[in-house]
Amino acid sequence: MFSVIDIETTGGSYLNDKITEIAIYIHDGEKIVDEYSTLINPEKYIPNFITAMTGISNEMVADAPKFFEVARHIVELTDGKVFVAHNVGFDYNFVRHEFKRLGYEYTRKQLCTVKLSRKLIPGKRSYSLGNLCNDLDIRIENRHRAAGDALATVKLFELLLKTNGKDSPNCFNDPYLLKGLNPSINEALIDKLPEDTGVYYFYNQKGDIIYIGKSKNIRKRVLTHLANNKLLKAMEMKNQLHDISYEITGSELIALLMESEEIKTHRPVFNRSQRQVSFHYGLFFSENEQGYLCLNIARNNRKNLPVTTFISSFEASDFMFYVTEKFHLCQKLNGLYESQGSCFQHGIGQCAGACIGKEPVDEYNQRVQAAIDYYRVKQGNMLIYDKGRNNNEKSVVMIENGNYLGYCYMDYDSVTTDPEFVRDCIRSYRDNRDVQAIIRNYLNQHKVEKIIRF
Repeated sequence: MFSVIDIETTGGSYLNDKITEIAIYIHDGEKIVDEYSTLINPEKYIPNFITAMTGISNEMVADAPKFFEVARHIVELTDGKVFVAHNVGFDYNFVRHEFKRLGYEYTRKQLCTVKLSRKLIPGKRSYSLGNLCNDLDIRIENRHRAAGDALATVKLFELLLKTNGKDSPNCFNDPYLLKGLNPSINEALIDKLPEDTGVYYFYNQKGDIIYIGKSKNIRKRVLTHLANNKLLKAMEMKNQLHDISYEITGSELIALLMESEEIKTHRPVFNRSQRQVSFHYGLFFSENEQGYLCLNIARNNRKNLPVTTFISSFEASDFMFYVTEKFHLCQKLNGLYESQGSCFQHGIGQCAGACIGKEPVDEYNQRVQAAIDYYRVKQGNMLIYDKGRNNNEKSVVMIENGNYLGYCYMDYDSVTTDPEFVRDCIRSYRDNRDVQAIIRNYLNQHKVEKIIRF
């Protein structure tokens, strides 16, 4: 059984926007056997451009039911049925997130008529619903309204069913129903995997952890593993796979930190590459005979924690030139210029002469220290607040004196700026160069909900 679904929304982000209309057609593989359609009050403003496209205005939804009022009916209507939509990720994520706001975990098998169309009727100029229906002479009534688009998707779905043929149902199966998967794996185990951010674990028949990974969508990432039939290593891992578990983290940063810690602790056989240090080079500093602080790049070791880390020597070298210029440091003292006398930069007036003892040690070292502080203590003392595992909590990572202390989860009402309170709640984890790199790189590339410095 299938539930063919289309929705209209206040915008394109399931995290920030809401559903304004939903239409559901229940299909038994031959015909429609039930249907449901309603406007939904999104409890937020519908932008003018959305109204212009869909025709759904704020006035139209003012007296419509709110999502929580129709949620139970949607659950019952779609229970045990495959969630079918054109570009299913869009509709499914919106519906699922509406339920998540209500504290309910909505999960259904999914089927995308875009992907299925590409497979069964290749070579079309476009696979958008409008263009595809035009090419296939499928008439769409009330375009960009949920019922109209859902009914057009039903007609397309029926055409694809006929194209596929009754004797060839394989293209409707989930990706995990593939060769190379241990037959002891229960299909229900995979069906229950959440579409949340977290860390997942693969086990062999003895109960040993053979692989650890992290993903913003655990179920989707696991299915990607199980659909990989090209690499010998992937096939071997699938053949050994006997069980799967997971930890939902909510925060991607915590998922990265947990994955790193867990791999180092358990050393799974199929995580060989990740057990190795990814950041091979580090920025270090030392004091020369004249008292000047000198920066240098060296391979990482277990004894000294670097200021910052790099994947390659080329990346490290580029960084050294950049930081030397940014903080007006001496190329010679930083090992970038070999000379018996002054460095080239001093000759053109861009170095104050530390290379020949001309610049006072204290003045020069202040700038070196500023560079060190900027890249190592940029994290300094801070509490990094981000998403929790549900809507009622937040995650918090604690950094003190540039050192990673660990993380914890706090009730939404307990979020505080008091580091002493957080320290009592923190579960301690090891600080190391990989963790430092993970936190630094994540904060440079992603937004978290809040950073409290202390």
